[in-house]
Amino acid sequence: MQYIAFDAHKHYTLASVARPDGGVIREERIEHKRGALQAFLARCERGSPVALETIGNWYWIVDGIEAAGCVPRLVHARKAKLMMGEINKTDRLDVRGLNRLQRNGTLPTVWIPPGELRDQRDLPRTRMVLVRQRTQLKNRLHATLGKYALHDFEISDVFGVRGQALLRGRLELLPPHTGYASRQLLKHIQELGNQIREFEERIRTTFQPTADGR
Repeated sequence: MQYIAFDAHKHYTLASVARPDGGVIREERIEHKRGALQAFLARCERGSPVALETIGNWYWIVDGIEAAGCVPRLVHARKAKLMMGEINKTDRLDVRGLNRLQRNGTLPTVWIPPGELRDQRDLPRTRMVLVRQRTQLKNRLHATLGKYALHDFEISDVFGVRGQALLRGRLELLPPHTGYASRQLLKHIQELGNQIREFEERIRTTFQPTADGR
């Protein structure tokens, strides 16, 4: 078995391959081109562990490691840095340090969800982004109404079915350009609401409830 470590960046990865006794077999800079990581790993022993820090683009790198027949090990970056104790940080020191932790059995790893789950997670995450955007637009619209003393409503949810007519009436009382801008905000809020409902329906059909109903 060999020990492999990746220090991945946006456009390239520095890879280090070591023997169980710590001897470095080779180190290579791999440009991020389709199939490049798999081509590199094809020259390594199948089943070898590959240490990779939790960076933003680790999904496709893990996919490539698995496709090459190796075992990805996702590293808790902050803990690993503390354990390696390197003062002068360089790519080469990082990969050698990760392999050192692999060899002595102390590499701090985190769970890697399977590929299907990694894909499914984009549904609730994107829904959260859309909900935040909708909330920001609602707050802006409330603030605009407040500037012109039009923010007092008799119902709690002015964006609900009952509040829509009342809200549109208040928007007509705004100055022309502010009113136009506010109507555009309302249109985007409604569009986001439709998108959120579509995501929620897809989430319901994709995920199964757990035993405790959550």
